[in-house]
Amino acid sequence: MKVVGLITEYNPFHNGHLYHIRKAREITGADYVLVIMSGDFVQRGAPALMPKHLRAEMALKAGASAVLELPVCFAAGSAEYFAAGAIALAEKAGCVDAVCFGSECGDIGILERIAEVLIQEPEEYRACLQENLKSGRSFPQARQTALKSYFNGSLKGSLGDADLDAILGLPNNILGIEYIKALRSKKSAMAVHTIRRIGSGYHSETLPDGSCYGSASAIRRLISDVSGKTSRAYRTSLSSVQPLLDKQVPPFCIPVFHDAFGKRYPISGDDFSLLIKYRLMTETPDTLMRYMDVTEDLANRIKKHRDEFITLSQFLSLIKTRDMTYTRISRCLFHILLNITKEDLLLYKRKGFCQYARILGFRTDGTPLLSLLKSCAGVPLITKLTRTDALSSTGLNMLRQDIFASDLYESVITDQFQTPFINEYQKQVVKQEYKDLPSQYEDESIRT
Repeated sequence: MKVVGLITEYNPFHNGHLYHIRKAREITGADYVLVIMSGDFVQRGAPALMPKHLRAEMALKAGASAVLELPVCFAAGSAEYFAAGAIALAEKAGCVDAVCFGSECGDIGILERIAEVLIQEPEEYRACLQENLKSGRSFPQARQTALKSYFNGSLKGSLGDADLDAILGLPNNILGIEYIKALRSKKSAMAVHTIRRIGSGYHSETLPDGSCYGSASAIRRLISDVSGKTSRAYRTSLSSVQPLLDKQVPPFCIPVFHDAFGKRYPISGDDFSLLIKYRLMTETPDTLMRYMDVTEDLANRIKKHRDEFITLSQFLSLIKTRDMTYTRISRCLFHILLNITKEDLLLYKRKGFCQYARILGFRTDGTPLLSLLKSCAGVPLITKLTRTDALSSTGLNMLRQDIFASDLYESVITDQFQTPFINEYQKQVVKQEYKDLPSQYEDESIRT
């Protein structure tokens, strides 16, 4: 039995994700696909557009055999912690033979060479990095300049500074390098593959013409624009954008988009504005620095401008600087809201990152994979939150953070859509009955 692991967010699920699942299975010869997916908060420093169980359901319909939740402390973390947590979970699953990720570069050799330099830190690279840091550059800027200096245009023959800038400036490449670093640091036996990302760029908010794959960002923008939110009133139909959705989302996922719209989603960062403002009002610059990624400069900027807070998006624009991006500050604010501290992450790192594997959903034809997980996993397998006796105190703390994050997300759903609150203990593992979907896989928009 061969298993490929995919590290994902599916925010939301679209044709490019289906392509990734199918291509990963094809190039690895895998019998089963184990998806490691962010929960209700994602790496770009924001809540997911729709709840994790809906996104897991779509992944299972698309061919994922089982979906595990990446704990929120890693899912909402920097690229380094996101990758380290996800790779640790894949490793501790005990049955993953290969990891396959998407990248703009599509060349595993180049990404491995860059990762190796970052792991080994040769003297020439380290000296240049320190020099750039002393000059006042941010760490990402200093690292990029040091890598360019080290490779000196020799990476893969004629690849020069411009190409290296392109590689290091694109989000999936950056995550890919971090995945490789995490695999190497763990001396993992898991093979690593990459698939070139096709279609729109990660940050593109414009849907392409024709059947080209659009980005999740563009689909989120489309749904946000059509939601017609005014004084908490939502339109109840996506019919006006149905033709665009039909080109970008697998047909078997379309009913999920329609059925939950205006009832369970869309959720945005601004929906958390009042909660975040409240948390900031309880903090001082000193206490703010307890939270993951919050620097002294950012803590002081938050304190200085706190009384000007109106909405999250407005506040982010107000306090961002040239050296600190919108996304990084948003990530910090959600760390504060979710009470994810530097001390927590250091403890989790010392303890080997993920302390359990929580199943969000599975396909009935993937039950052999569940059996394999039960027999091979190096951490407790959680299917019910009432059964956590096997967890260590560290694991219980990590799980409490997950439960709190999801309950907070659910409370925003309740407020936005005036629906009953469903706490995390009431939510069931998604069980997707196996059905052949030949006509759906023949759709031109999702053909590989």
